Amino acid sequence: MIDFDCNLAPYAAHSSQSRGRKFDEPAPGSRSEFQRDRDRIIHSTAFRRLEYKTQVFLNHEGDLFRTRLTHSIEVAQIGRTLARSLRLNEDLVEATALAHDLGHTPFGHVGQDVLNECMKDYGGFEHNLQSLRVVDHLEEHYGAFDGLNLTFETREGILKHCSLNNARQLGELGQRFIDKTQPSLEAQLTNLADEIAYNNHDIDDGLRSGLLTMAQMEEVELFARNRHAVEAQYPGLPGRRALYETIRLMITAMTADLVETSAARLLEAAPRDIEDVRKGPPLIRFSDRMRLETTALKRFLYANLYRHFQVNRMRVKASRIVRELFDAFMTDPVLLPPDYQVAAGDVHKQARKIADYIAGMTDRYAIREHRRIFSLDTL
Repeated sequence: MIDFDCNLAPYAAHSSQSRGRKFDEPAPGSRSEFQRDRDRIIHSTAFRRLEYKTQVFLNHEGDLFRTRLTHSIEVAQIGRTLARSLRLNEDLVEATALAHDLGHTPFGHVGQDVLNECMKDYGGFEHNLQSLRVVDHLEEHYGAFDGLNLTFETREGILKHCSLNNARQLGELGQRFIDKTQPSLEAQLTNLADEIAYNNHDIDDGLRSGLLTMAQMEEVELFARNRHAVEAQYPGLPGRRALYETIRLMITAMTADLVETSAARLLEAAPRDIEDVRKGPPLIRFSDRMRLETTALKRFLYANLYRHFQVNRMRVKASRIVRELFDAFMTDPVLLPPDYQVAAGDVHKQARKIADYIAGMTDRYAIREHRRIFSLDTL
């Protein structure tokens, strides 16, 4: 029998000691439990849909901008590198990274915000919970159960945030939000790998789009410092190559800082196993200086990219599409595909099915569906 855990630290998540799955299954044999999770996620319908879901720029705005799919792959790559450095479980990190955005709506965060407003009287909408709903219920691949029947540890990593009210409905998985305990180190690490990925690739996409300028980016200390290092090493390097080198150095600086800081915290806390990790403080962290610098970078991107007037114009259009689809389906559920219609009178259940339908749409499908319903030219 293969020992998949032999090189892991004692406080890592060991697949052989997983809390298991909701439905018992035979051991995967040539794969670990977390490798099985990863494979099921990759083969899921929701994962393929990420190719056409917005990160910052809509899919049709350019072929080279990140999508939710490429973002998830980048998170997984960074996460595996970090996990290996800290002797944590790479397979669990990869599975969590690839699944963390499965419940995201079309049109990025604006889609989530509008859908949450539409669902305010029906339990609200939150993409982390929707990702969990996707893997627990909505995927239909297996005869024995709904969803993907993932391990507790992967599902724990997917659920980064949760209100107390929702946590109380999730049983064991929601208990940490009630008790204020920590998830696995792998879940903590994936959360920061996500931050490293989007902070850096959004700079690339922002500059490629022309919505950001190099002069603006020089206002950000973290970027400016690494940009000047590139100029010193490669005088006269052409623009795109100089940008890629700068972003490469930024990712290296962030990952090195996280590994060094987290290793020191682990040494000081000396957790004996994953249960000690759950009872202690967060242990995967940036240094104070790096945290301040990444926070400054995020604030800059929010003010200058995510709220750029051209992005705002698309936000308004996307908001209208999501809201008008929801309202139309709630008013006339017969407009929905049969699988998303419920018995008359069960308004809450119908609203949730509509949220599932809209959240599962890609950007271009949502645009086409809106056109099919509201445009007289589309019959």
